[in-house]
Amino acid sequence: MTTRAAADVITELMRTEKGTKAAAQRKYFFLVSPRANKQEVRRSVEELFKVKVQDVNISVMPGKPRRVGARWGWKPNWKRAVVTLAEGSKIEVAN
Repeated sequence: MTTRAAADVITELMRTEKGTKAAAQRKYFFLVSPRANKQEVRRSVEELFKVKVQDVNISVMPGKPRRVGARWGWKPNWKRAVVTLAEGSKIEVAN
């Protein structure tokens, strides 16, 4: 098994209204690689943000139908990770 770089696993920190509210409970939402697993996400978040991760939950979000002209197609599925940080840890988000 090969290990991937942290920047290849974590695509971006999702800055949504739901994610902003969850940050009060030390939960942060990340868009991650479709092939990433919980261990890779945990290691990547700890390495990139220098925090201690308590729990990782991953869900695959289904792509939505989109129309281009007269044809219908689908956006690709994407993977979201909800990372709960240990007590006292926090990720600073710049506005």
